[in-house]
Amino acid sequence: MRSNIVLGLMSLFFSISALAQLSNAKEKAIKIAAANAKNLNGIEQLLIVYTEDTGSRKATFAVVEKKENKWVVIMDPVLASIGRNGFALKGKKKEGDGKTPTGIYPLGRLFSYEPSVNTRLAFKQVDSNDKWIDDPKDAAYNTFVRGATTAASFEHLLLNSIDYKYCMVIEYNTHPVKKGKGSAIFFHLADENYTPTSGCVAIHEMDMLPVLNWLDPYKKKAILLAGVNGL
Repeated sequence: MRSNIVLGLMSLFFSISALAQLSNAKEKAIKIAAANAKNLNGIEQLLIVYTEDTGSRKATFAVVEKKENKWVVIMDPVLASIGRNGFALKGKKKEGDGKTPTGIYPLGRLFSYEPSVNTRLAFKQVDSNDKWIDDPKDAAYNTFVRGATTAASFEHLLLNSIDYKYCMVIEYNTHPVKKGKGSAIFFHLADENYTPTSGCVAIHEMDMLPVLNWLDPYKKKAILLAGVNGL
């Protein structure tokens, strides 16, 4: 009997602790959005990715929406993977540094392995011809290319892993493109171990699906990437 009571109390403690952490994560997301209000003018749907530990390769991912001029958390915050070397300070991101760029960026084109996706967004089903150029010397650096390329390096958008099953472009270094400042920064799926990325943001497929369903093609949307020291 006593052991059952102890186990029950432990379960209650961990439940309360988890709820407190969830509440804190929601409050943190709202504070981050509010603190960057001047840079979010016109944004209605916002993804927030932040970490409070400079050494962490994991981050918190939150989804907020502007309703009656206030930011509202739409889904419970979840775990995300970021670059294997954490966040780059604003303006310091470089090709191949393994860092996720800090800043606020529009969400761009959606790619998928699937012929059908439960989303209102337009998307492209990829095949082996679809690539993203990451060779800084190539004229098509940090752009989508279909078919043959003379670039020295590029990423295939159809992989043998789950990573790019749903893959959305984070419009970092795209308008204009600056050579060597980083490329192929995507919002995509994490593997079961939440392996750190080369600079992208990755979440679990079960967390991605409701986000894709929620995103509205007629609303202005962005992703806010904040390191421990903010933007």
